[in-house]
Amino acid sequence: MNDTDVQHYYDPEGLNVGTWPLDHTGALSTPPGRFFKRNHAVPPRIDPDTWCLEVGGLVNHAAAYSLTDLTTRFARRDIEATLICAGLRRAELLELGPLPGELPWSLDAASNGRWGGVSLAEVLRASGVADTAQHVEFVGLDRVERHGQHFGFGGSIEIEKALSAEVLLATHLNDEPLPREHGFPLRAIVPGWIGARSVKWLSRITVLPQPSTNYFQAQAYRIQKAMNPADPRDVSAGEAMGEIPLNALILEPRPNAIVAAGPVHIRGWAIGSGCQPLTAVEVGLSGTSSWVRAELLTTPSRWAWRPWEAVVSLPPGTQTLIARAVDPTGMMPADIQATWNVKGYGNNAWHRVLVTAN
Repeated sequence: MNDTDVQHYYDPEGLNVGTWPLDHTGALSTPPGRFFKRNHAVPPRIDPDTWCLEVGGLVNHAAAYSLTDLTTRFARRDIEATLICAGLRRAELLELGPLPGELPWSLDAASNGRWGGVSLAEVLRASGVADTAQHVEFVGLDRVERHGQHFGFGGSIEIEKALSAEVLLATHLNDEPLPREHGFPLRAIVPGWIGARSVKWLSRITVLPQPSTNYFQAQAYRIQKAMNPADPRDVSAGEAMGEIPLNALILEPRPNAIVAAGPVHIRGWAIGSGCQPLTAVEVGLSGTSSWVRAELLTTPSRWAWRPWEAVVSLPPGTQTLIARAVDPTGMMPADIQATWNVKGYGNNAWHRVLVTAN
């Protein structure tokens, strides 16, 4: 790993670290040591022998599972899935103006892995979900401080998503036990949704009639277009984030690269809204109306990013490469202004990379 591939965004303890998605071999799979880290508190140290998972709320039978109970009672499930931070590509929005208190994530706040664990749906059905259930809340064992209060990071997803086959309670990443910084001994994996809903160090699952009131559901990770003058960081009036937006990113060549004029190989990844199948990825140059349709490469799972590649002919001089994607919901927005919000979340404007061709 090159030093230029690693960006520490906050603290000497490495709570928030990004790595360039494309490694030196060109592989788009992510070894655990290269997974981006987004943590709001120091990862807790948990004894797996005394840890337990509580399941309660709107269920017929509350339950508590040890790690052994969980992994022996329920069948092992595996899924290839990409986790994407809500702040992916925030650095581009920072060029429009300040976003107080937010981390300047670039393209490195996304990683892809093979997750192993048990089905959330099976665990919920074992307790019997009440007819009035609408949401499922996850809460972790980390201790976050906000406004003088300490609590575990948490959030919720709709019951329909919670009962879908792809949502896991993960114990493994790439066939190895979860690293401490990624949620050991158990984390939720919610494919197609922002990473904040894949809660780490999971200790409690509660079935609810309404969304979680946890700070990170009710007051953070929300899209709000108008700033509150009394508190510029308050987005409690915004819309809670759920599914990831349609996106396509250029990884190669890198920004400000110097390349040979003529045919240039462009590579990147794309993903549909909530991981819907992609219709197309196109690459072009600023100021021209012609677009090259990229080749969508194979992916091991609907829930994983889709590598793509294209060849674009570059004339000599400074050029802006552009990537855009289409899925059944439509096309990525052309204007980055359209994606601006108070927290800088969910930027999915056409991705632009400046290069110089000699």
